[in-house]
Amino acid sequence: MGLVTATVERSDTATSAGVPWYLWTAALAVTSAYVGGYWDISWHRSIGRDTFWTAPHLAIYACGVLAGVSSGYLILTATFGRSSSLKPVSVRMWGLSGPLGAFISVWGGVAMLASAPFDNWWHNAYGLDVRIISPPHMVLAAGFFAIEIGSVMLLLAFMNRASDDTRRALRWLFLYVGGTWVAESLLLKLEYILRPAMHSALFYLIVATGTVFILAAVAVASARRWACTIMAAVYTAFGLGFLWILPLIPAEPKLGPVYNQVTHFVPWEFPLLVIVPAAVFDIILQQTTRWRPLTRAFVAGLPFLVVFVAVQWPFANFLMSPAARNWLFGAAYMDYGTRPTSSYARFVFFPSETATQFWVRMSLAAVMSVLMTWIGIHAGRAMQRVRR
Repeated sequence: MGLVTATVERSDTATSAGVPWYLWTAALAVTSAYVGGYWDISWHRSIGRDTFWTAPHLAIYACGVLAGVSSGYLILTATFGRSSSLKPVSVRMWGLSGPLGAFISVWGGVAMLASAPFDNWWHNAYGLDVRIISPPHMVLAAGFFAIEIGSVMLLLAFMNRASDDTRRALRWLFLYVGGTWVAESLLLKLEYILRPAMHSALFYLIVATGTVFILAAVAVASARRWACTIMAAVYTAFGLGFLWILPLIPAEPKLGPVYNQVTHFVPWEFPLLVIVPAAVFDIILQQTTRWRPLTRAFVAGLPFLVVFVAVQWPFANFLMSPAARNWLFGAAYMDYGTRPTSSYARFVFFPSETATQFWVRMSLAAVMSVLMTWIGIHAGRAMQRVRR
């Protein structure tokens, strides 16, 4: 296995760090999809639905093309290359050979590209909706997450076979891709984690679902200190970058009704403070490596939720205050379709849940946080064994 790995690194390396070009391309693909997805939401909030050939759409679908090209290259090389060093570390599928992650990414690329005409037809048939959760968007999301998982599996296979120097470089790239996975999962939930919802238990239940799993799985698989903090930092850096850069770009509505005059791109809100509980999560995971997964899930999953509530709840109060209505925190940005009578425009929280609803949902959030951590730990351990 070591000889095979060395051959792969020497023949397919594009950088002095020993990272092959197709792994950089996989990371670029998931970045393109996330940037395009966030920008597309801002486009809808600032301009409305435009033509299909907008820059955000091109960035989104470039993900499918990039993933298809890089993964297709790996599959064709492993299948038909007579001296391909990938053959011994490939899986067979439909008469073809290649890394498992490449097959997953190819499927994701096909799904993403297939969603394009579906989305266009959907809007022509049912109107110019701006909902994130719609059938064509779910096909698109399924394709993207397949590419995300495929990229993770591809990086894992190379990282787990690599020498120490190359492994360090691959581990950083692996954590970056994990960070985009966290960011994309929260992007998909944007409609349910609005600022006015931050004092509801449902908000914390939705955030805990999926997010904690990704952090735990990637952290355990990477075996790197502060892995969760690094991934949360990637999410935070993207969020702050969009918040501060998009308002510098001119834009104006093309659809109505227009309730707010918009002269520039409207970004989403200040990123969630997940970096704080992620750091606590890291500390606990570092101190409990020899513990049983279920016990570890309890002592790491519950504190994640408690710390997140402790920092996000008061920060939500701040975001509702006039002190946050500036370029730094971005609370004053409203899309053209935000009604003046809405909770969002009036800077008030959604009507409170009943005490019973609140504690039932918060209990579910605690259970979900522990469950996601437990599944993530098991997934991370399995990911450490990926070689193909």
